[in-house]
Amino acid sequence: MDEREHIIVFQNAAIVDGATDVRREDTHVLVKDGTIEEVSDRPIQSQHGRMIDLAGKTLMPGLIDCHTHVVATTVALGENALLPDSLVAIRATKIMHDMLMRGFTTVRDLGGADFGLKKAVEEGAVLGPRLVICGKGFSQTGGHSDFRGRYDTRPSDWLAHKLGALGRVVDGVESLRLGIREEIKGGAQFIKIMANGGVASPTDPIHFFGFSRAELTMAVEEAEMAGTYVASHLYTAESIVRAVECGVACVEHANLVNREAAELIVERNCVAVPTLIIFESLKKEGAALGLPADSVAKIDDVRLNGPASLETLRNAGVTMGYGTDLLGSLHAYQSEEFLLRADVLPTHEVIRSATLDAAKVLRMEGEVGCVAPGARADMIIVDGDPLKNIKLLTEQGRHMPAIMKGGTFVKNQLNV
Repeated sequence: MDEREHIIVFQNAAIVDGATDVRREDTHVLVKDGTIEEVSDRPIQSQHGRMIDLAGKTLMPGLIDCHTHVVATTVALGENALLPDSLVAIRATKIMHDMLMRGFTTVRDLGGADFGLKKAVEEGAVLGPRLVICGKGFSQTGGHSDFRGRYDTRPSDWLAHKLGALGRVVDGVESLRLGIREEIKGGAQFIKIMANGGVASPTDPIHFFGFSRAELTMAVEEAEMAGTYVASHLYTAESIVRAVECGVACVEHANLVNREAAELIVERNCVAVPTLIIFESLKKEGAALGLPADSVAKIDDVRLNGPASLETLRNAGVTMGYGTDLLGSLHAYQSEEFLLRADVLPTHEVIRSATLDAAKVLRMEGEVGCVAPGARADMIIVDGDPLKNIKLLTEQGRHMPAIMKGGTFVKNQLNV
């Protein structure tokens, strides 16, 4: 790479990051060695930099998906866990590549991705978004990480170390403690637990609580000792209150939240990551793609209240990150979450959920999700104004002529 590629100046850009409901016009951005060095409303001069005129286009931070499963290569998660690790890894590389081509430059994986996949992306062996990982998620026997079914009596740990398994099963405070320490040792950047029943798992109705209060409290303590936090799969208001009272910092899904639970999330300085698109896509295609009948029967239990949950969380002032939770071929719907949210929320707030607020969820504020000095040079160029037409962020990146991650173009159709 010559010197010109180390320094890039974007000229005459209109910036959208979700902070306001209008574009920030006539802005100039200097990128140097993978970092945003300067953002100015005046032209930036550079003798050696590559000058790129973005007049008429929108410059945005790279998008962030706060709830993904990059190793979920099939909708039937029990079957996914049985696949050879090599096959899962190769399929995951395509899933991650496609995410990046949709403009998602950072994703948080909520169960399954390991340190090896994260390292492969960082080394450039795999072209994909930056991975923030928890390793395996945790549930109790019969919970949302247990896909054995009612008549499968194999030991609960028989798939614990398979790449295609999104979670592992543990029972009791000390078993959970050991599991958390093993995941942190293996590279987990936060901890994921299942503190409610789930759709995809076969033996736990939605209202089930996962883990005792003692187990939840210990998980939070272990995470805090490692300098991190616990995110939890939660649907019902009762389970949300219980988990947040025990110290859980991030509420995933929250479809059945009520006002009291939402207000407690704010009071305890927690965040939430709704994931509406997974339930809509499962409703459309889940059965045809092999989702077991017991799981299909549970979809509407959470799907139907999804839009109302957004209103409840917003009215309480909850910070919401953008999340999708997609599986198998349904990953193609990743950007459709924008449209579902825009039916309920102001467009700039929807965009903020995938930029500024998503960075807050990941505890990476100022590093990703923004166009600001000192941030990583993760940016997307959009034809048109997504504040006026949020569909520009959909259609598999069709309206994004350029995508940059860490100062390097991973897609560039600007003809400059």
